[in-house]
Amino acid sequence: MIETSDKRVTGSIIRLHSNDNIVVARIDVGIGAVIDGEGIVSRSQVPAGNKIATTRIQAGDPVRKYNVVIGFAAVDIVPGTMVHNHNMAFREFDRDYAHASEYQPVALLEASRQATFQGIVRADGRVATRNYIGILSTVNCSATVVRKIAEWFTPQRLAAYPNVDGVVAFSHSLGCGMEMTGEPMALLRRTMAGYARHANLAGVLVVGLGCERNQLAGLMDDERLQSGPRLHTLVMQDSGGTRKTIEAGVAAVDDMLPGADRVVRSTVPASHLVVGLQCGGSDGFSSITANPALGAAVDILARHGGTAILSETPEIYGVEHTLTRRAVSREVGEKLVERIRWWKDEYSVGRDVQINGNVSPGNQTGGLANIFEKSLGSSMKGGTGPLMAVCEYAQPVTARGLVFMDTPGYDPVSATGQIAGGANLIAFTTGRGSMFGAKPVPSLKLATNTAMYRRLEEDMDINCGEILDGTCSLQAMGQRIFEQMLKTASGERSKSERLGLGDNEFVPWQIGIMS
Repeated sequence: MIETSDKRVTGSIIRLHSNDNIVVARIDVGIGAVIDGEGIVSRSQVPAGNKIATTRIQAGDPVRKYNVVIGFAAVDIVPGTMVHNHNMAFREFDRDYAHASEYQPVALLEASRQATFQGIVRADGRVATRNYIGILSTVNCSATVVRKIAEWFTPQRLAAYPNVDGVVAFSHSLGCGMEMTGEPMALLRRTMAGYARHANLAGVLVVGLGCERNQLAGLMDDERLQSGPRLHTLVMQDSGGTRKTIEAGVAAVDDMLPGADRVVRSTVPASHLVVGLQCGGSDGFSSITANPALGAAVDILARHGGTAILSETPEIYGVEHTLTRRAVSREVGEKLVERIRWWKDEYSVGRDVQINGNVSPGNQTGGLANIFEKSLGSSMKGGTGPLMAVCEYAQPVTARGLVFMDTPGYDPVSATGQIAGGANLIAFTTGRGSMFGAKPVPSLKLATNTAMYRRLEEDMDINCGEILDGTCSLQAMGQRIFEQMLKTASGERSKSERLGLGDNEFVPWQIGIMS
């Protein structure tokens, strides 16, 4: 488990652990500046969020942050020197998975003490946080049609249905020119079915072209979807083409709107909350403020019986042993390791992707040198509780507490899998300032630092930079995030919803070849 309680903020720097051989610059540090509490002088211009060596680090020795290895000195590094890609090397090192050795069950609160929110209870007992009608395309060839149908339902035309949050199209670039059998097609259909069944969709229309590989009938059969009052289907080649299919689609949505509008919110326990955890545009403060604060909120949620989905498999690489050790069983831990090995040994061999070391230019500018350092912070979103299950991409999430879902690190693809698995809210941390929405679920944006929060306040819901500023503790911020989750799940609109984001973030994972 990554220790986060040994943190010390002194003037211009942050010491994260007494065993670390680096500190993190809290603000820009100039050459010749005295490093508070460390007895050294800066030998570099160090931007905020970057690392400064506090002792001599010999070439080949590990660099430690939170007492976790994040790389190795490429050259001899003297105290006061900035530590980054220019003098730190990325290489593999052995990790002891010690499966389930640190497992401790969650101490659930009594039912009478559990938090509640105002949710929408569906006929089958599932609970929604929003109330949309969704239109899915089976293939890129029907993407324009589903978008045109959704565009018809302007706010003015929906004014008569105040309890409907909107009509949203879920189009994508797949569905043909791909393998007809096997995991690529199964994954696409599993993702589409996850959305078609999602509690936040009161009604669904699926539109196919007719000759694509992802045949509508095959989708319905494989995923046991059945047409009915809540689920309509159209095939363009059978409906008379583009214009007539749009007209038929508009009529189908018109038929579903009155029923969709007949919903009321009622008090439900927080155990119905399923939160997808995301981070994007990470920086050197992600592991210090927003990610551990979100982790604190996840720990609270788990005690109230709720569920959180940690994902982005490449972004736990290097610290996956901190999860396997607290897995509920050896089987769960080994399943996580199996997914890591698939990424390393099969999916990304020889590719210039982050699991093989390199992170994005924005991450590097923000102070993150490699994937080990990024993973250190990314994994903290999952809190400190036990890992209860590991799921394939877009599989239904049924376990309570912390669950891991295998996804890429690319946020739209990762969040799409989480939502297909049942997430009814997304919590998204960012240091550089990612702009993101996730229809049909609300998305909360958590800023790692105050400067970015103030610059992008229209997009950011919570300023976790207050932890650095000394105006809020990490645990208090976790409580604030948890309470905001409940408010948002109850219908309070997030910043991304107010801006209308979320129409373009349905991006199923494309893992197969195109032909």
